[in-house]
Amino acid sequence: MSHGNPLDLRAWLDDMQAREELQVVQGANWELELGAISELNVRRDGNKALLFDDIRGYPRGFRVLTCTTSSPFRLASLLRAPLTRDHNELVRWLRGKPKEWESRARDFGFVSVKDGPVFEHVDRDGAVDVLKFPSPLWHEGDGGRYIGTGCAVVTKDYDSDWINVGTYRVMVHDSTHVGLDMVSGKHGHIQFQKHAAAGKPFPVCIVIGAHPLCYLISGIEVPYGMCEFNYIGAILNEPVEVVHGELTGLPFPAAAEIVLEGWIYPGDERLEGPFGEFHGYYQAGAKSAPVVTVERVYYRSHPIIVGSPPAKPPNDYSYSKAVMRSALLFDALVAAGVPGVESVWAHEIGGARMFTVASIKQRYAGHARQCGHVLSQCGVGAYMGRYSVVVDDDIDPSNLSEVMWAVATRTDPARDIDIIQNAMGSKNDPMSIAYTSKAMFSSRAIIDACRPFDHLQDFPPVAQVSARLQDEVRAKWRDVLAL
Repeated sequence: MSHGNPLDLRAWLDDMQAREELQVVQGANWELELGAISELNVRRDGNKALLFDDIRGYPRGFRVLTCTTSSPFRLASLLRAPLTRDHNELVRWLRGKPKEWESRARDFGFVSVKDGPVFEHVDRDGAVDVLKFPSPLWHEGDGGRYIGTGCAVVTKDYDSDWINVGTYRVMVHDSTHVGLDMVSGKHGHIQFQKHAAAGKPFPVCIVIGAHPLCYLISGIEVPYGMCEFNYIGAILNEPVEVVHGELTGLPFPAAAEIVLEGWIYPGDERLEGPFGEFHGYYQAGAKSAPVVTVERVYYRSHPIIVGSPPAKPPNDYSYSKAVMRSALLFDALVAAGVPGVESVWAHEIGGARMFTVASIKQRYAGHARQCGHVLSQCGVGAYMGRYSVVVDDDIDPSNLSEVMWAVATRTDPARDIDIIQNAMGSKNDPMSIAYTSKAMFSSRAIIDACRPFDHLQDFPPVAQVSARLQDEVRAKWRDVLAL
């Protein structure tokens, strides 16, 4: 029954194992080792998803899954894209898809079913024990064990039927309480504030283990008032099947692995954190955050926690963010009327925000500057941007070595770097500590690393093997050149 559900994590894992995209790891410790192994894994070329089993101190079969979205092949499989190991190809396929999915989402309202694999085990009342699951302590500096990183938090609006699904971090306090850090301004936090203002308990269902597509989409910006399950339905081209919590009535995927259901009672807060951010820093110390009193736990036999902790990039989810934002930036450049855009890449080193690169085929004087300023200040690129680089079409914008070679050899610093003052800053910026204004202002650099337009014909030629000859030699000498 469960493997017929397109959001069944186990069917996806079976497929990834058959395609040699999954590695099972036995005997690791929940205390720091899971995090360290996962972090080192994503830095490898050709990394695999990791399924940890026989975790120290826990029964065999209580598992943790990491690195689900950290390769083009796995990400393509999640998004129902043509399977590829080339991220530039994946970005090209993604162009226009978010707008298409958004426009079709309302046609794919989730559907309720009476039962699902998630109800194989139901813990109530005195049997509730969040500590039965191997929540990792991911890093030495973390303020506690985080059961929720690659999670999807389901909440409901106070004065409408709007169901929101967001990715917010979840720290274990004790056997029946978890901390929920919802960033101010995010949709889940807005819903929480409405309940708090009315003095009402806030209903919450935290999906700790689910198909990675759930957490991937719950971590992006969808329009206010839209349910992420509808958006996922548009990707799947069929409605998401949900069941409902016994206490709150909130929906969650019928094939979910683990779901915590409960309430945030008015005024119930505890210290939460510190925990790392997407850019690789502990931006803030421990702070007060709402507490969920867990009153039901639903889980499958041999349950799986889906983990995706932040860390210094590349981290567990930085690759998927880079791909998604690159496609959105590409679309934004084209929508703004910038011609000749060949490729765009939002680099993982900047958390897919702080260092972005576009390659263009230059067509007129000022073309590169136009592209750089739009890349820096468009809606997708403005928040927490830092450096926007424009290169010629012979440079792969995703290859940092090529990009910096272009910066080093095709720019005059005095002429080719534009600075924008008083741009959009953020308290989440590690450099906010040095902001000179109480307002969140920061600066931007636009680097024109293209060959000077007035010297395209006489700029020194590149000394390298031609693309045609490279292909011929690779084919002929594949045994010598194989990685």
